[in-house]
Amino acid sequence: MAVHMIEGVSIPESFDLPVMPTKEDLKKDEELFDRALECLKKHDAFLIAHYYTSETMQRLAEASGGFIGDSLEMAREGRDSDKQTLAVAGVRFMGETAKILSPQKKVVMPSLKAECSLDLCCSADDLARVKEQYPNATVVAYANTSAAVKAQADWIVTSSLAVELADYLKGRNEEILWLPDRHLGSYIANNAKTAIHCWPGRCIVHDAFESNALSFVKKDNPDALILVHPEAPQSVVAMADFVGSTSQILNYAKASDATKLIIATERNIFYKIKQACPDKILIEAPVASLSGHCISCANCPWMALNSLESLIDALENSAGHELFVPEDIRVQATKPLERMLNFSKALKEGRLDNNL
Repeated sequence: MAVHMIEGVSIPESFDLPVMPTKEDLKKDEELFDRALECLKKHDAFLIAHYYTSETMQRLAEASGGFIGDSLEMAREGRDSDKQTLAVAGVRFMGETAKILSPQKKVVMPSLKAECSLDLCCSADDLARVKEQYPNATVVAYANTSAAVKAQADWIVTSSLAVELADYLKGRNEEILWLPDRHLGSYIANNAKTAIHCWPGRCIVHDAFESNALSFVKKDNPDALILVHPEAPQSVVAMADFVGSTSQILNYAKASDATKLIIATERNIFYKIKQACPDKILIEAPVASLSGHCISCANCPWMALNSLESLIDALENSAGHELFVPEDIRVQATKPLERMLNFSKALKEGRLDNNL
């Protein structure tokens, strides 16, 4: 279906990426594992970590009784925890989402400089101006956006629900303004068979997957299934045997009878997939290159800022680590988030109606 790409918004051509940790840095994190575990216990903190954080951070979440998941799952688990301090290992918008759902709790992050390219592609000022151009459109914002952007949205959605929501809105004859990911926007339009006004943002990790190189990997592994995140380019999505969110990819890998999987998403998900599928062969999908070097190497450099050393500092000295969301923005952002949670529940229970 038609995708009308929005023009005149500020999309960075490149990003000021942090330096990836060295082998020595990773070794230091391993050595701090027991200290970080004790620190979480000392401060009675609940660690919620994203699948894209390091294997060491994910192991720490498991060992401490914390949680590993997608961004919204992280926020829900934080809300439902009886602990009053949430340590969010992820990127800034994930910490903000946790704070939106748990305003009474203290939310700290290993690094408040952990950004997301999708978030950086969509400013609240640009959105306010674009909304004036499409006054009748329903604004559907991806979870990968700032609290200030969420506060201007009618709906917040995750990749696991995006197509279903678009189909629901199409049934209500609503015009859709989607933001900020252009690849996920195209995927939604094609699968919900509806036209959308699409923000031209991109995720630097998923945008780097390359279909031509993937075809060679598939040729060498004809019996392998290809699992792809919908933030990848359309040419890569078209080659997939399964397209889904990070959690959906993990669940599909568990359930599949295939013994070999080619996976196009951030490489740190391999930690959980290897746990769930120890007997399966897992292959990283290839990424595009720039001057002989990969752009992201399927690793989010901002996620890599979540070191155990920084986590310990966040717990011992929250100044510079504690995350706040202005109350007026938090209240406004809560509305579309709660609407999405209600939609998700109604969808699972088979009771969608026009009053959500």
